[in-house]
Amino acid sequence: MSLHGVTKGTGLEKIAETLALGEAHGVMMYYALARLAKEEGYDDIADDFILAANQEAVHAGFYATLNGKYPKDFWGMVRGLMAAETGGEARIKGLADKFRASGLTAAADKMEVFAKQEGHHGALLKKILEKYRPELLNDTGAKVYVCACCGYEYVGDLDGEPENYVCPVCGQPKRVFHLKEA
Repeated sequence: MSLHGVTKGTGLEKIAETLALGEAHGVMMYYALARLAKEEGYDDIADDFILAANQEAVHAGFYATLNGKYPKDFWGMVRGLMAAETGGEARIKGLADKFRASGLTAAADKMEVFAKQEGHHGALLKKILEKYRPELLNDTGAKVYVCACCGYEYVGDLDGEPENYVCPVCGQPKRVFHLKEA
């Protein structure tokens, strides 16, 4: 039995949303604590914080699923994420360059690693789509809207979405999307 969307429209929806956001913030907090612990030489504690962060991520995903935050038929989202992650490599590299220009070389070096990881995520998602849903890689003749903030691509009629539609990756309103040039 799927738990997708079981709290949507119920008195439990707000609770599940609050739990999802709290757990997502917990992921950031525990990974930050792990980084700080490593900087202080406490690698064993850092490993414990990383384990907690990973568990918090699972919890956040669970509560988001209860609310149906992401589509049950997730393939369109995977396709949109592929574009965001692939483009994220250049976006993060550009930000790393700004950090480097500001004298924050150590941060820029790490961000360049992250940029490559973003590109790898895009390649991984493309490989998954090629294996399971190759037809989604062909958007010839389809309307494709791109989130100006994160690069997520929405394939279809964005005007058919409600006015309160937000990018599933970065949460920006649909007004920041623009039609992709062919």
